[in-house]
Amino acid sequence: MDPSEVEFLAEKELVKIIPNFSLDKIFLIGGDLGPFNPGLSVDVPLWLALNLKQRQKCRILPPDWMDVEKLEEMRALERKEDAFTPVPSLYYMEITKLLLNHASDNIPKADEIRTLVKDIWDTRIAKLRLSADSFINQQEAHAQLDNLTLMEINTTREFLLDSLNFMFKLRSNLQPGSSKGQLTDY
Repeated sequence: MDPSEVEFLAEKELVKIIPNFSLDKIFLIGGDLGPFNPGLSVDVPLWLALNLKQRQKCRILPPDWMDVEKLEEMRALERKEDAFTPVPSLYYMEITKLLLNHASDNIPKADEIRTLVKDIWDTRIAKLRLSADSFINQQEAHAQLDNLTLMEINTTREFLLDSLNFMFKLRSNLQPGSSKGQLTDY
């Protein structure tokens, strides 16, 4: 799965918008949306919010967690804890990127939020690299990935899979009865 596919999945997350048009409830495969009344907030998938925003049909309200104070607390907790801390959304990075790229005028303190989310991301990726290094050095066979997002797992997937395959090949060649010098690709 590549980052664009993860972003596609993130676009299904619900966000609040304030429409500037009237429309009765609409019936979609993913569920019913609306009714849309000017000035009254309504929950819609992110993809629809971005589409309506591009057509200047709504204002997007940032998610509750997209607040400077909450993100600063989250960053401090992430730096303090050795384990991965729970994130406010499984797609926090993708949602932030999409909202700040397409609706930054609707997000108060957008630059600070961008920096804080990037700091959180960098801290989590550094932890993930250290965990992966420790995992490989200890020659473990399995790992528990609590509180990681799909994008975070995706960034290290290729490295971990290649490392584990290589370790498996090395182990299988060291076992008694194995044919020495023959590496098989699994």
